[in-house]
Amino acid sequence: MRPLEDIRIIAVEQYGAGPFGSMHLADLGADVIKIEEPGTGGDVGRYVPPYAEGEDSLFFETFNRNKRSLSLDLATPAGREVFEDLVAHADAVYSNLRGDVPAKIGITYDQLRHINPSIVCCSLTGFGMTGPRARQPGYDYILQGLAGWMDLTGEPGGPPAKSGLSIVDYSGGFVAAIALLAGVHAARRDGRGMDCDLSLFDTAIGMLTYPATWHLNAGFAPERTRYSAHPSLVPFQLFPTADGWVVVGCAKEKFWQRLVTVLDLEILSEPRFATFAARREHAAELLPLLEGVFATRATAGWLAVLEPAGIPCGPVNDVPAALRDPHTLARDLIVETEHPRYGIVRQVASPVRVGDQPPAHRRAPRRGEDLGYVSELLDYSPEHLATLRAAGAFGREDG
Repeated sequence: MRPLEDIRIIAVEQYGAGPFGSMHLADLGADVIKIEEPGTGGDVGRYVPPYAEGEDSLFFETFNRNKRSLSLDLATPAGREVFEDLVAHADAVYSNLRGDVPAKIGITYDQLRHINPSIVCCSLTGFGMTGPRARQPGYDYILQGLAGWMDLTGEPGGPPAKSGLSIVDYSGGFVAAIALLAGVHAARRDGRGMDCDLSLFDTAIGMLTYPATWHLNAGFAPERTRYSAHPSLVPFQLFPTADGWVVVGCAKEKFWQRLVTVLDLEILSEPRFATFAARREHAAELLPLLEGVFATRATAGWLAVLEPAGIPCGPVNDVPAALRDPHTLARDLIVETEHPRYGIVRQVASPVRVGDQPPAHRRAPRRGEDLGYVSELLDYSPEHLATLRAAGAFGREDG
């Protein structure tokens, strides 16, 4: 058995953050049944351009492999009946909605405990289910601004900048997945479920980490640094080379000593550069020296001498280069699934690895394709299924 094969999750989710978190659980074997609202065409991720046709998109494939899909109208009594039957057979209800919506649609623990006292209700929202922003929609871009990330990103004097990826969304998905697993563990131990109130805002603030600690305790005011330099370790930053960029990091004194040896410049051995504190104090003198040296050789040339010397370093790849890096391939980080529209779909693997069992991957589900599986799970007779369908449980079209 795969690690989470004994966990069933009912996912009322869409777009990126929520589906990203539950996908890693599905990759580990959890039975994730994705609820899609039929009247709106299901998860909006199915229609994200530019690589979208009909209800299929490469965006949706990215976040929903190994899951099942059920078109279900929770606003109808029949749809609610099916949902509650699923809750009775599940370990968790997982959602990513606006903070006030879970209670409105009846998917909090207090609203479901009478059906399954051990159910874990995990809600990943923009701002959480309490506080003055609870009713506001939260998106990664907005959160990167609110939490101070954009103020820290970019070159000094330039405009605020977001990360090139939706890091708050993805980190929030991981946070929600961790909380769900902890909740299920506690529920199985104690026989009592709970709410897990997660938010992208909490995630973004929590990831401020040591700069926040420095500010709260010593009044530190974070600032942008030239060439993305580390705020305290010198040198640890980008350096322009003759044909691109290289990242060099001396996070330990031994790495600095190795760099001094490789660069073979007598001036670098002076006492003013001998320690972490001294290099930070004299950074304005040291960094121009290093920049001048690194600019004399191509990136590949520098890596050829820095890597053998055991100095932390790396190129600044573009995405295609990162995906074809030999280490990417050696770590089996590209996976393939078969899709009826796209043929073979290649995408990145989950970094979450447990044990040595090879992972299995199944394409993202077509909308509503797992009604048969759910009917069998819930032991619905053909007659009862027909009654539910006629009552609009699965939408106006066949679920």
